[in-house]
Amino acid sequence: MRLACAIAALLSVTGCVKAIGSLGFDLGVQRNSDAGCKETSDYLSDFSTINGYTNIVRVYAASDCGTLANILPAIKQSNFKLFVGVWPTDDAHYAAEKAALSAYLPTIDSSYIAAVTVGSEALYRGDLSASDLASRIDEVRTLVHGISGYENVPVGTVDSWNVLVDGVNAVVLQTADVVIANAFSYWQGQTMANSSHSFFDDIMQALQVIQTTKGSTDITFWVGETGWPTAGGSYGNAVPSVDNAAQFWQESVCGIRAWGINTLVFEAFDESWKPPTSGIQGVETHWGAWTDDNTSPKYSLNCAFD
Repeated sequence: MRLACAIAALLSVTGCVKAIGSLGFDLGVQRNSDAGCKETSDYLSDFSTINGYTNIVRVYAASDCGTLANILPAIKQSNFKLFVGVWPTDDAHYAAEKAALSAYLPTIDSSYIAAVTVGSEALYRGDLSASDLASRIDEVRTLVHGISGYENVPVGTVDSWNVLVDGVNAVVLQTADVVIANAFSYWQGQTMANSSHSFFDDIMQALQVIQTTKGSTDITFWVGETGWPTAGGSYGNAVPSVDNAAQFWQESVCGIRAWGINTLVFEAFDESWKPPTSGIQGVETHWGAWTDDNTSPKYSLNCAFD
């Protein structure tokens, strides 16, 4: 109970009670069948599959694979909400991203857009300095808020929890309307016995630093990526399996949502088209809550509070 109330205090919860956090999924934009770009019909199929669990998805870029052009009609038809990613590097890519925002956001009511996020672990990878990322957040916010009806859409960033707590990046936290933190116990090599403790600790550290830096507990905060792979190679003490992914879902995803933290899970579907990139055999293609045939979840996604 001591840990529970400590978390509740951090979340400004009276009497250790908090509304359930929302659930969403990170979503790939390429088909598994041929690695081609998803079309509107593909997104409609994706949304039909996950609709019983959430109506919130996140994509990583606006222009790649014609994402906004193809996904927005499906978002509207399915009554979903979208986190729109903007890739802030390189300059040509960034220009294409801004052009996509200008061209396609006016075609849909802003109520379908949860937020616009500039960068996905740009600080973690060292793609941009904190001041440069903050500048691009400001630039994108000016663009988005200049679109009729979009004046109140939050603009922020997504990064790994450990760089968000680094004081040298405070200017990013101060600039962002919404801050989204990624945390993977698997990539820390945690045992299952310690995986949820590690995850909670990482996220609460990030939330505390963000609140302190912004000088308010009234902030928009999400977990941006978390999850557990169901197959592939082990990383340290972390072993991919369906049973371990199911345990992580119940203890960590359900657990953090029970404390009112909005959570985006990586990811909705396996992406079997992906080449290996991590050096861990096979793991990159097995993060989905669903297999790549979009049929049924690999394990129960229900939480005790559902």
